[in-house]
Amino acid sequence: MLDQPLPAEQSTQEEVSSEEEDEEMPEDTEDLDHYEMKEEEPADGRKTEDEGIGKENLAILEKIKKNQRQDYLNGAVSGSVQATDRLMKELRDIYRSASFKGGYYAVELVNDSLYDWNVKLLKVDEDSALHNDLQILKEKEGTDFILLNFSFKDNFPFDPPFVRVVAPVLSGGYVLGGGAICMELLTKQGWSSAYSIESVIMQISATLVKGKARVQFGANK
Repeated sequence: MLDQPLPAEQSTQEEVSSEEEDEEMPEDTEDLDHYEMKEEEPADGRKTEDEGIGKENLAILEKIKKNQRQDYLNGAVSGSVQATDRLMKELRDIYRSASFKGGYYAVELVNDSLYDWNVKLLKVDEDSALHNDLQILKEKEGTDFILLNFSFKDNFPFDPPFVRVVAPVLSGGYVLGGGAICMELLTKQGWSSAYSIESVIMQISATLVKGKARVQFGANK
């Protein structure tokens, strides 16, 4: 299920560039060509831009815009225009996506910051040991998801986000001490500004399963 491609609309030039990058990409990015960014669609006003987004998520987008305007008036602007615009587009695309609406993951902004996201992986491969561990975790602690934190810098999307596993404590699956995830696509060498955040979320989910990640129950206390 996680390996199914999401819809993408790209120019021929972008496809060629993507193919060239893929030749040099490490193993853990081999599926990302299915998830690359869609071209910015021509917006015929706000109605088109917000089409397919639920009311609750539209309210979140409006709150972000309001906070940004207020910060600008107060001279307390954080981040960069480039990163802010891209992150707004990423969030809008996520709110429209089938995987988000299908409950594969959820996104929450930490303290309403566009540069700090908590992402819950709500579904992993049902045939995996990790899925079984999460079911046991649900019985024991009432939690059956993996919480990731995405931290973005001012130069996003040209630099990758920093991603770590917050909870539960995992072993294997390329997860290091402190929750950092060892994946080439999250390094400057393996990253491409064409990757969407949803593609990264889905790839991390697949990589945790592929790397046989397991919940360390004793370490979660």
